[in-house]
Amino acid sequence: MTTPTGSLWGGDQIRLDAYLARIRYEGDREPTLDALRQLHARHSASIAFENIDVVLGRPIPLDLATLQTKMIDRHRGGYCYEQNLLYAAALDRFGFRVTGLGARIRMGDDRLRPVTHALLKVELDGEDFLTDVGFGGSALLEPLPLRDGIEVRQGGWTFALAYEGETGTWALRSRTEDGWMDLYGFGTERRFPVDYAVFNHYISTHPRSPFVHRLVVQRPLPGLRTSLIGHELTRTRPDWSTEAREIAPEETPEVLETEFGITLPGPDAEALAAYQGSLRDAP
Repeated sequence: MTTPTGSLWGGDQIRLDAYLARIRYEGDREPTLDALRQLHARHSASIAFENIDVVLGRPIPLDLATLQTKMIDRHRGGYCYEQNLLYAAALDRFGFRVTGLGARIRMGDDRLRPVTHALLKVELDGEDFLTDVGFGGSALLEPLPLRDGIEVRQGGWTFALAYEGETGTWALRSRTEDGWMDLYGFGTERRFPVDYAVFNHYISTHPRSPFVHRLVVQRPLPGLRTSLIGHELTRTRPDWSTEAREIAPEETPEVLETEFGITLPGPDAEALAAYQGSLRDAP
């Protein structure tokens, strides 16, 4: 039985013109390496990583209609499942061969963590490329060829891949001021949107999830990484100079707009400011 085109990633359902306008993409609509690079770069620069709905206690639906309303029409962001599922639909519509993958977050920590991160692989002209627009502040800015030992400069940041043969795991690494740091480890087992739905439930509801108890908003750009974690706004540049300041709860909606391009409607802005205030006042 033949699977209908677009049935897995929803390429037949995405409002492509609206998505491309949202990320300011004006290139060709063919499945080429240049298009893949531009789509990844423009999406990363335009749609911020954020967990606002999670901290406000709202569900995180992953159906494509909801994702388009949220990230295209309302100019909101999202976290890995939301971002990469919307991106995958666009890639599918372009005609790319997309495979979902899952990763264990490391961030320099050797502890074994569960598979909770969603990322994508694209096969193009006989080569596989890692592409991931949903990792937040330390994310790739462009696709990375899936080759052991590759090292690539993207904007002011340097990334590398290493194949850990004894476990069959790949490690995505980023160069830091103190040397290389593993961002996450991933295998090549194929993952599906239904898998991400299970991961999403854990990440958006479990008390041990890093996204349930504090606001996380991030944007990676070629020359600047900006993060709002809890009440602290941090800007980091490629020379590792850092500016950090505490954001008052009532400032939060304005900071979201000026730093991350997220404009909240009045009720949401008030609810988020109240949430931030409750954390600051907690004993």
